[in-house]
Amino acid sequence: AVTSGQAMPPGPSVPATYRIGSFALALILFDGGLRTHRESFRGVFAPTLLLATLGVFITAALTGAVAHFLLGLDRVHALLVGAVVASTDAAAVFFLLRAGGLQLRSRVNATLEIESSANDPVAVLLTTLLAEFLAKPHGVGGGEIALELAMQFGIGAIGGAIGGLAIATAMRKMPLSGGLAALFLIAAAIFVFGVVGSLDGSAFLAVYVAGVVAGNRNLPGFPRLLSVLDAMTWLCQIVMFLVLGLLVTPHTLRDSLLPALGIALFLMFVGRPVAVALCLAPFRYGKREIAFVAWVGLRGAVGIFLASIPLMMRLPHAALIFNVAFIVVLVSLLVQGWTIGVAARLFDVALPHRDLATQR
Repeated sequence: AVTSGQAMPPGPSVPATYRIGSFALALILFDGGLRTHRESFRGVFAPTLLLATLGVFITAALTGAVAHFLLGLDRVHALLVGAVVASTDAAAVFFLLRAGGLQLRSRVNATLEIESSANDPVAVLLTTLLAEFLAKPHGVGGGEIALELAMQFGIGAIGGAIGGLAIATAMRKMPLSGGLAALFLIAAAIFVFGVVGSLDGSAFLAVYVAGVVAGNRNLPGFPRLLSVLDAMTWLCQIVMFLVLGLLVTPHTLRDSLLPALGIALFLMFVGRPVAVALCLAPFRYGKREIAFVAWVGLRGAVGIFLASIPLMMRLPHAALIFNVAFIVVLVSLLVQGWTIGVAARLFDVALPHRDLATQR
């Protein structure tokens, strides 16, 4: 077993890294919401909502059980490890699909699009609640956690919907050019994020909902806005990886390398597939569709960002959790990222080239 009784003392970079990562993730989620069209929800809303919520909890619980065995952590710390790596990275998934020239069948594409964008707020909330529980385990009960979860989801969803409507209304009434309109959207997303966070709601859920609402309200010059925001999203991804990478101490990765590899392999071949099968099978998804959605569960910068939360809160085993998350993300991007195209063809979910022109 690998244990680390001492938490890594956070230097000045950890709080700053967390703040930078928070704003970057907020903009990534807002951009993902803007690109989620209401037509995408038809026929997949229930399964993707289940996968983005219950699926995250199942993945976290199963991965936490393995982390408890491989790392020798107590159950709550092990569950925190599972929560940190439970969500998928929407930007990484769709960048690799576009880079490979792949076009997926409509239901599979919509499922991945919505699930990978919507599961990040759930993972953030679960990680935060577990970290708060570990910071004061005798002051937080199960009822309080459930109430906090309901309040954060409720305030986040309502605040995001109001913010999205306000953003769409302002965009239609203010004569802004393409560049200024994109800057306004970015500023508005950060404003929604800050206001909902100050009200103790899920700020990450709020910016995603705001993006969905605003993106489906016929914004003027919307295609041009998306092209500008696309560059912004990738800049945010680069910034997140850069600043989070500064927290990694390479020589400390050796002690947790083998257990982290075991967790990564379990997550890819057991944890994620079980969660996907339980959530999608009742909705008559085919075995090939389930297998592909299970495989395309790339971990990305969000997992490393979540691993910085225990560091910032000075929790025991924080350094170990961060190192494990870093290795899991790296293995996921290398193994799953390089094989997306092969998996799409193997499971027959990629459209033939002759069908691309007719696929939305």
